[in-house]
Amino acid sequence: MKELIEYIAKALVDSPDLVQVSEVVGDQTSVLELKVAKEDLGKVIGKQGRSARAMRTILSAASTKLKRRTVLEIIE
Repeated sequence: MKELIEYIAKALVDSPDLVQVSEVVGDQTSVLELKVAKEDLGKVIGKQGRSARAMRTILSAASTKLKRRTVLEIIE
């Protein structure tokens, strides 16, 4: 999951070397924290949150296949 979000985020931003994804693993739920450069934050979120919503939808579909719940948090 971590690699999937990192791949998508690097494709969206101007500074792919500043993309950081960290994972906090729990019993049933994992939380992925995405950090990007301040000027790339708008690109990751998208207009009206469309890009962020799309990443969360893809993540949800992939994590359902693994019978886990994964949440994406975009950190400023």
